[in-house]
Amino acid sequence: MNSADLLADAFGRIQEEVHDAVGGLTPAELAERPDPAANSVGWLIWHLTRVQDDHVADAAGDDQIWTSQGWYDRFGLPFPPEAIGYGFGPDEVAAVEIADPSLLTGYYDAVHERTIAYVADLSDADLDRIVDKRWNPPVSLGVRLVSVIGDDLQHVGQAAYLRGLLLRRR
Repeated sequence: MNSADLLADAFGRIQEEVHDAVGGLTPAELAERPDPAANSVGWLIWHLTRVQDDHVADAAGDDQIWTSQGWYDRFGLPFPPEAIGYGFGPDEVAAVEIADPSLLTGYYDAVHERTIAYVADLSDADLDRIVDKRWNPPVSLGVRLVSVIGDDLQHVGQAAYLRGLLLRRR
């Protein structure tokens, strides 16, 4: 297994978990939060997908799927196109209402497809390329991709936990 295969496997596991977390939930369940300051399944999946879309597009020098494929318009959320959910408070989290669960999984799948196409051609040397000089030390492509994977896994785990709570309440 090479680095590209390893990255593809990790992103593939995230895709499976995204589908598992969203599958069978109603729009009301996607928006439900255990308390007014908590995140919802819908927000968590939207946010992790926005972060992956933003970070992979930036690393690849490409447009985000969110805007280039019309997902921003389809979601109709009350945020500017560049919003990824970072720093959102309870009011913004509550504003993420998803009318159709397939919207979330469809957007994730589009981002996943582009991510897999991008990582498939990466060599080990590519992972050392600096992609963000705003940090000290500067962030390499490998560190950025591992960061995205870690963030996605954390949020999809939170979504899976919330899903379990919601299903027990049924």
